[in-house]
Amino acid sequence: MQIYQIDSSARKEGSTSRALAKKLLNKIRKPEDKIIYRDLNDEMVFVSGLTESGMNIEEKDQNENHKKMFELSNQLVKELKESDIIIISAPIYNYGPPATLKAWSDLAARVGETFKFKPNGRREGLLKDKKAYLVITSGGTKLNSKEDFLTPWLKFILNFFGIEKVEVISADQMALNYEKSIKDAEKQIENIR
Repeated sequence: MQIYQIDSSARKEGSTSRALAKKLLNKIRKPEDKIIYRDLNDEMVFVSGLTESGMNIEEKDQNENHKKMFELSNQLVKELKESDIIIISAPIYNYGPPATLKAWSDLAARVGETFKFKPNGRREGLLKDKKAYLVITSGGTKLNSKEDFLTPWLKFILNFFGIEKVEVISADQMALNYEKSIKDAEKQIENIR
C-alpha cells in the first residue's frame, strides 16, 4: 500500500493538525507501506495565466511560470493516482481552507486524469477505490457547523476526484477547551480499525 500524507498548516512547528496527522499515519501504517509526504507550504504554486478554460496551454505557448505549474500539477496527480490511502491535515483558516490546500486542489483537478466529463455533461471521478482521512483542526469553528466551509468543501473535492471513502478526525474549537479537543481527536485515531 502507498499512503500519501499532505500537510497544509502554515505553521511548521507546533502545528496541531500536523501532529495529529503524524499520529494517524503511525496508527494505520504497516511496515511494508510506502509513504509519500507533501508539505504544501514548501513549493505550492497557484493556477494563473491560463489562456483557455481548464488546465490547458499548448506547450509552445507556456512561459516559465506555466511550465513550473504544469510540472507540479503532473507530480500531484501522479501522487494521488498511485496512492491507496490519502491523509490530509488542514486547519480551518477564517472558516475555510488554507490557501495552499485550495491551490493543491486546483492543480490536482485535471480532466482525463482525476476526473472526466461524461457524454451527458456530468462529471465522473477517476480515482476510485481509495480511502481518505481528513485531520481537521480549528480554534473556534465547530466542525460541520454552518460556519465550517472547509470540511464540506474538502469532502466534495475528494468525491469529485472519485474518492468516496472519507473519514474525518477532528480537533475543533481548541480555543474553548484545548485539552478536550486533543483528547477527543486522539481517541478518534485510537478507534480506527
